[in-house]
Amino acid sequence: MAISASRRWALTVSAPLVGPLLLPAAHADDAAELAKKAQNPIAAMYSLPVQYNWDQKMGPTGDGMRSLTNIQPVLPFTLNDDWNLISRTILPVIHQHGLAPNGAADKSGVGDITQSFFFSPKNPTESGWILGAGPVLLIPTGSDELLSGEQWGLGPTAVALKQENGWTHGMLANHIWGLEGSPADDKEKVNQTFLQPFWSYTTGTLTTFGVNSESTYNWQSREWSVPVNLTVTQLLKLGGQPLTLQAGPRYWVDSTRDGPQGWGFRAAITFLFPR
Repeated sequence: MAISASRRWALTVSAPLVGPLLLPAAHADDAAELAKKAQNPIAAMYSLPVQYNWDQKMGPTGDGMRSLTNIQPVLPFTLNDDWNLISRTILPVIHQHGLAPNGAADKSGVGDITQSFFFSPKNPTESGWILGAGPVLLIPTGSDELLSGEQWGLGPTAVALKQENGWTHGMLANHIWGLEGSPADDKEKVNQTFLQPFWSYTTGTLTTFGVNSESTYNWQSREWSVPVNLTVTQLLKLGGQPLTLQAGPRYWVDSTRDGPQGWGFRAAITFLFPR
């Protein structure tokens, strides 16, 4: 899943991108609040993150590579005076090359959708924590059998975070079980835990420096996948449209057999639509 920036808005950029301009204090306050919401994965704000990941040294020979573009729309719904429902969708678009001899695994297409719903109180707790929890669904939408687990999955998901004095820290987690009888004969049944601790600091110029890990544990194979992402994110306005731009390296601390090794790269753009 991509966590974007929380920062005090002191600049804007107009199309074409010509450079920063100072804003009046009132606009800076509005932008600071928008930036804070942009870093909250369960904020009541429409957004469209598009995240690109590049990884290498994959496959039995270590010559394979993969590019993964995650399209991740966020849709908030007001349930009543006290509760929101936040829909978060992850649609992966995958290109992989060199993962098997003779190009047998060279594929491009879409993968399986991960659909999460968070029931979230509109107000933080007395201690300032923002909470959300609900179901997560794995939908077998892969365009090729090599890009899909070919099974439905279901489980719980939750997130907790705190924002204060420019700092944001928290954790997003889920667990997905493959539904009984759904895997194809040659597919391993899904049984995996996802943990995403995240930490960041936002400067007065709306630049956020962050680190997170998107760790997955496969209970069937007893293997971890642990990439650590180091990111720099900037909140801007482009032709009146608020958005964040993000880039940074990623390093695989641990990986599955034939999974990515060493260094990779992440870049993302998130379009923000305040309500």
